[in-house]
Amino acid sequence: MKKELPALFYKLLIIAATIIWGFSFVVVKDAVDAVPPAWLMGMRFVATAAILAVVFHKTLRANFDTSHLFAGVVLGVLSFLGFWIQTIGITDTTPGRNAFLTATYCVMVPFLYWIVAKRRPTVFNLVAAVMCIAGVGFVSLGGDFTFSMRWGDAMTLLSAVFFALHMVMVPVFANRRDIMTITIVQIGTSGLCGIAIGALSEPTPAFSSLGIDFWVQLGYLVIFASCLAMVFQNVAQAKIPPAQASLLLSLESVFGVAFSVLLYGEELTWMLLAGFALIFCAIVISEIFPRPKKE
Repeated sequence: MKKELPALFYKLLIIAATIIWGFSFVVVKDAVDAVPPAWLMGMRFVATAAILAVVFHKTLRANFDTSHLFAGVVLGVLSFLGFWIQTIGITDTTPGRNAFLTATYCVMVPFLYWIVAKRRPTVFNLVAAVMCIAGVGFVSLGGDFTFSMRWGDAMTLLSAVFFALHMVMVPVFANRRDIMTITIVQIGTSGLCGIAIGALSEPTPAFSSLGIDFWVQLGYLVIFASCLAMVFQNVAQAKIPPAQASLLLSLESVFGVAFSVLLYGEELTWMLLAGFALIFCAIVISEIFPRPKKE
């Protein structure tokens, strides 16, 4: 019988993924200036799927069937829609609002998981989720707490729904299936969606004129932000309750700001520190208080 790894290992995988994604905000900001969003996602995810298919070809060959194909395609479409709609949303809102509204998936996940898996959220899930959202708000919104709903804000909220659905469906589909096979199909599906949407709605990139900087940025997004981080996320989410996973994944915003402070000299204000503290407390609450029993 295969020995089960401790839950802490899977939680550390998610934290590692959030660190990688936190830095990727800096990378994507430059890369999207050279290649439109859907094309960038298509190139990134197709290359990632090809690499993972080669590395894990034995696993893929042993497990690939219609069941794994269906699971991977559904997760791939959900993942792509989340990333794509989030990118569209940021064109009509500020990055702070975009990050804050995307993070509302923390609140959505326990309720969606309740619908899908009949696992009722506890009051501690809800308290932790609200604290997490408040913390991300402190981190992202700066000194301006005024709020008015814009088209970009609505699109960002819609992207959060798809991210939450993806988070909920990973452990559902992972049951009695090989998570690595599902992950490869998921990433490949997201890549094909990106290429298709890019071809239909965006100008074709001038590949011959792209500089070395872009290819280095794409290399980071493929190797680290996708091959490693997305595999870390799916493998960990197959073993961790979605409400917990969503809170751990919210650390992405914290690391994103931390890299901005380190690399761009952004001022570390009391509001950022308060946001970090709230998110940390939310994670502690989600870790130490009891879980609902299976119904």
